[in-house]
Amino acid sequence: MFTGIVQGIATVQQIEDKPGLRTLRLGFPKGFDHELSIGASVATDGVCLTVTKLFEQSAEFDIMQQTLSITTLGSYSVNSVVNVERAARDGAEIGGHPLSGHVDFVAEIAEIRQFENNYVMRFAVPTLWIRYLFAKGYVAINGASLTIAEVNQTDAWFEVWLIPETLRMTVFSTKQVGDSVNIEIERQTQVIVDSVRSMMSEMLGPLMPAIQRLIDEAKKE
Repeated sequence: MFTGIVQGIATVQQIEDKPGLRTLRLGFPKGFDHELSIGASVATDGVCLTVTKLFEQSAEFDIMQQTLSITTLGSYSVNSVVNVERAARDGAEIGGHPLSGHVDFVAEIAEIRQFENNYVMRFAVPTLWIRYLFAKGYVAINGASLTIAEVNQTDAWFEVWLIPETLRMTVFSTKQVGDSVNIEIERQTQVIVDSVRSMMSEMLGPLMPAIQRLIDEAKKE
């Protein structure tokens, strides 16, 4: 589990591609790899990866094809920078919100607006997923736990506001309109939304033919 509090920015030092597998070597900020061991989990732009080899202030991670296909990790090149967070320890303070490191979908940066000491990013979301995003709710973007400022359900986008400290500790200041980011939705919200939709479907199911007839008649008028 992770907390969504990014602990530093790592740099892609090396990439090795094999059939169905990509190996990344990440160079860490000073102190990040203290007591890091093979088999440990590191959230890399929000994707939970397992350490396979250790070096001085760097480590290697293997990424399977399925992960490459549903995240941004397949698009990285040498010298790309990524957010990193070590797995949470027992009793650790949850400064953000609990994250699994399992990315749900990729969103595109649709707009960036800058004001004095404020930085606003708008993300275009696949229609299927916008139902799980609400103003004042949580979302993980490239592994960073952020509060949603505004959501447009019709046009399928949401916005977050970033303070200078967030920009300093993450890769967001390097992103441009059109870039893609990894999104993990808040699990409790997903469970509630899916449960309500399922309950409403069961309750309204027998009434749907009558409701559809009323809609059709209204269209004729």
